[in-house]
Amino acid sequence: MCFLRRPGASASWIGWRMLRQVIRRGLQSFCHRLGLCVSRHPVFFLTVPAVLTIIFGFSVLNRFQPESDLERLVAPSHSLAKIERSLAGSLFPLDQSKSQLYSDLHTPGRYGRVILLSPPGHNILLQAEGILQTHRAVLEMKDGRSTFIGHQLGGVDVPNSKDQRVKSARAIQITYYLQTYGSATQDLIGEKWESEFCKLMRKLQEEHQDFQLFSLASFSLWKDFHKTSILARSKILVSLMLILTTATLSSSMKDCLRSKPFLGLLGVLTVCISSVTAAGIFFITDGKYNSTLLGIPFFAMGHGTKGVFELLSGWRRTRENLPFKDRVADAYSDVMVTYTMTSSLYFITFGMGASPFTNIEAVKVFCQNMCVSILLNYFYIFSFFGSCLVFAGQLEQNRYHSIFCCKIPSAEYLDRKPVWFQTVMSDGHQQTSHHETNPYQNHFIQHFLREHYNEWITNIYVKPFVVILYLIYASFSFMGCLQISDGANIISLLASDSPSVSYAILQQEYFSNYSPVIGFYVYEPLEYWNGTVQEDLRRLCSGFTAVSWVDQYYQFLKVGNISASNKSDFISVLQNSFLKKPEFQHFRNDIIFSKAGDESNIIASRLYLVARTSRDKQKEVIQVLDKLRPLSLAKSIRFIVFNPSFVFMDHYGLSVTMPVLIAGFGVLLMLILTFFLVIHPLGNFWLILSVTSIELGVLGLMTLWNVDMDCISILCLIYTLNFSIDHCAPLLYTFVLATEHTRTQCIKSSLQEHGTAILQNVTSFLIGLVPLLFVPSNLTFTLFKCLLLTGSCTLLHCFVILPVFLTFFPPSKKHHKKKKRAKRKEREEIECIEIQENPDHVTTV
Repeated sequence: MCFLRRPGASASWIGWRMLRQVIRRGLQSFCHRLGLCVSRHPVFFLTVPAVLTIIFGFSVLNRFQPESDLERLVAPSHSLAKIERSLAGSLFPLDQSKSQLYSDLHTPGRYGRVILLSPPGHNILLQAEGILQTHRAVLEMKDGRSTFIGHQLGGVDVPNSKDQRVKSARAIQITYYLQTYGSATQDLIGEKWESEFCKLMRKLQEEHQDFQLFSLASFSLWKDFHKTSILARSKILVSLMLILTTATLSSSMKDCLRSKPFLGLLGVLTVCISSVTAAGIFFITDGKYNSTLLGIPFFAMGHGTKGVFELLSGWRRTRENLPFKDRVADAYSDVMVTYTMTSSLYFITFGMGASPFTNIEAVKVFCQNMCVSILLNYFYIFSFFGSCLVFAGQLEQNRYHSIFCCKIPSAEYLDRKPVWFQTVMSDGHQQTSHHETNPYQNHFIQHFLREHYNEWITNIYVKPFVVILYLIYASFSFMGCLQISDGANIISLLASDSPSVSYAILQQEYFSNYSPVIGFYVYEPLEYWNGTVQEDLRRLCSGFTAVSWVDQYYQFLKVGNISASNKSDFISVLQNSFLKKPEFQHFRNDIIFSKAGDESNIIASRLYLVARTSRDKQKEVIQVLDKLRPLSLAKSIRFIVFNPSFVFMDHYGLSVTMPVLIAGFGVLLMLILTFFLVIHPLGNFWLILSVTSIELGVLGLMTLWNVDMDCISILCLIYTLNFSIDHCAPLLYTFVLATEHTRTQCIKSSLQEHGTAILQNVTSFLIGLVPLLFVPSNLTFTLFKCLLLTGSCTLLHCFVILPVFLTFFPPSKKHHKKKKRAKRKEREEIECIEIQENPDHVTTV
């Protein structure tokens, strides 16, 4: 074997090129042998996946168990807030907290809440009888007790800002806490009480027409989170039917011999049974179901059907005069290399999402399940669907009808039959040779791309508009990326018509003037009698409405003109005078004393802070948390601040973005490692640019569409990385390896080769998303928006942006043109020489 070295080409470059060719041909040879193996043993490869599905499918029914701990699922697994909660709980146990005013500082525990809302223009304070009736009805349920919180009046009208006396209010909120103390029996009683509480609120609403009741219990969030799965069941079945119909129709042709409607249908069913098998493995390994896993069928379908349609396209590109087993092997050799690469990238990105670096349990569980789904998807495509392709090829070779599985009659027989019979039974090529050059070009999508779309998109007058379109796309994407906001609000994961969402909307509307009660815990001994310490405490609490034993005690000393400037006097008056007065007795559990001999010390204490907030209360609470924490390190006072909501908010933005950053790094690393090994380095370069453009486009546009960065949107962004590679990689690699004279001809051949499969898959994917619009859930709305943008942006790049931009930039095709011209010139010279030597007998070479 000899190699012709071009002028200026280095030996290392030729070496890399040879290595790429060896690797590529080795992979194609392996896939060819895999296709031959499947084609020779189709029954085995059809039976094994079916048996696995039956075995693992039953475990879905027998071991199905929903996840009940919502905090474990959606709150950051490792956060400072959980450490602070543990410390606060060890200092001030829960059983003590439940006897105090702000009793939900450590954990929400079990509770029932109700908002009483008066009609517009009415004063809820004038409806005291109805409020007290509701209150008494709740108290008669036993096991619960009431706590009125000072800032639980909503829609307040204060005529005099100095006096701060309330004239009227639109709403009032009452919270009833249960004393469960962590006992299993008490917890069961508390759960039953909450159920009865919600039933009672619905009954009281019917009795009281003069105001509205909105109730919430501690289990409401979990119940409404799980409700999405129940609401989506029928819609997912409708989605499956739509995808089946679309795949069947798009795989059909007028030619009854070469049409493959059943293969389109069986391809979708292949992805379905692989997903069922993956779900069975998940439940066998003690996995627990949660509503975020609703996205897995759509994710798996988008990748699996791409492999199905690419195999169908690969089958169309094979020669008809070959035996069907060789045609299957050639289709595998043509398609499975790229499909193996994209499946590997899926596994790598979601595998990194399932790593310990991921701090959101819902994301980690989803990625683990997705990895299993991708592996089984790949196995089922080349085995189960490959076997179906073998049987379909055998029917085609024996000239059986693709739908009715009967012999196609001869042309003479058809001529004697009615037109409808000829239409149904004709293979579309009765007047031509059976083995014509490319009979599959009559597929309606391929015909449209070849005869109409390719000429239009590469028209010189269309290109400027495409450039302008991309600039608009990039501008909106960049604008959206600058406005990203984290989705720490758990309401975005609940059913939209649920009681929790209604309650949260009402609370945001009428009770957004104050933050949740923040516990301020001083966990080290402090010289409270020292004037400097007192000033530091005042400075730390400035800007807050504080409920503090320290302030009350200082005021008590001032009014009583009592001197307590040293430690002994300060603690003596505090224990023997202040805390024994009825109006101050509730502060006893806010101070922890220790006694060493006859001397008492204050080793820890707590205060309560409430911040003034605006409509965006959650964002401002996070800002308060970020400002207070550094002060505990800078000041001499060692303290922590905590509220149960901090567990969900603490570093949430970093926790959800980390999986995408890790997945993106994994994709980049994979493409760089294969930069000089797989196919062509420029193909990887263009692939990186395309994936980045699609990813940033989806990220920016979803932000403009009011989608926050929660666990669902972050999973969709990881999927976008892979979905874009799935569809752009075959197109780009075919383009860079094409040897046509011009870039325009290369992109036309690339679209003709892969455009049908891309359009089939993206169309099926987008149509399958439509039923999600009719699921009344914020979670499915987010899923629909993100996946719709993923499919649309990918389609835009594959059919509009790349076909135009690739005609402007490298790789250059001039050297291919020069080579062909040189060969043509050499052939002409040989012919001329032969003519001169023997003018009576011309031989064409």
